[in-house]
Amino acid sequence: MMKRTFLAAAVATVCMTAVGATAANADVLDDVMKAKKIRIATDLAIPPSGMMDANLKPTGSDVETAQLLAKDWSLDLEFVQTTGATRIPNVQTGKADIIISTLSVTPERAKVIDFTKPYAALKSSVGCLKSVDVKNWDDLKGKTIAVSRGTTQDTELSKMKDRNLQIARFDDDATMVTAAVSGQADCVATSDTIINQIGVKNTARPFEPKILIQNFDLAIGVRKGEQALVEKLNEWIATNLKNGKLNEIYKKFHGSELPQEMRS
Repeated sequence: MMKRTFLAAAVATVCMTAVGATAANADVLDDVMKAKKIRIATDLAIPPSGMMDANLKPTGSDVETAQLLAKDWSLDLEFVQTTGATRIPNVQTGKADIIISTLSVTPERAKVIDFTKPYAALKSSVGCLKSVDVKNWDDLKGKTIAVSRGTTQDTELSKMKDRNLQIARFDDDATMVTAAVSGQADCVATSDTIINQIGVKNTARPFEPKILIQNFDLAIGVRKGEQALVEKLNEWIATNLKNGKLNEIYKKFHGSELPQEMRS
């Protein structure tokens, strides 16, 4: 009886080890190339990076970046719609192969996913109504700052406990912007591009960047350990920064060029 129990335990251990080895050796790049399709997590509710056009087709700088990648690699493209908070879980759980969705590079995120080299940049600020007098962090006391949950801005403001900031968290950028447009919030923490978009949606409530939080590099996110995929993506990014295609996409939607050091 003891021998049978030991044998069963040994077999179970071998099986578990085999399963673990298979999972550890999983190769997303190989899977993508075999399937001839790439699934890219992209937020389609954060213009001008991701949005829907008049014909309900995805458009924006991240969308065109994803489309260029799929075209260059001769792959079909499937967008996995996401929010700021669900981008990383999408690749961790295998729902998406990569993330192209205004994903800024931070030490905290680098602990749970891997990043490529930057393909774009993001200027992050606290923006308020133009009529609101805000010149420094002290001027924000007593003012509620709307932020999208799980974003870099949420993380950075949460660290500033000594400033006693009042933060209102929304599930995604779309609801955060709606709060600003409708008058529920007079200040937001997000990218300068989104801040400037608020006044476009409601000309009676023009916002402007007030206080710089940080300049962030934007990179493609992948599941931990997918070195072959990261290397191939890095080659693709380097090529399309050098030939100017990524800069053209960024300028088309954001109205400015990528930083010179990124393009050179």
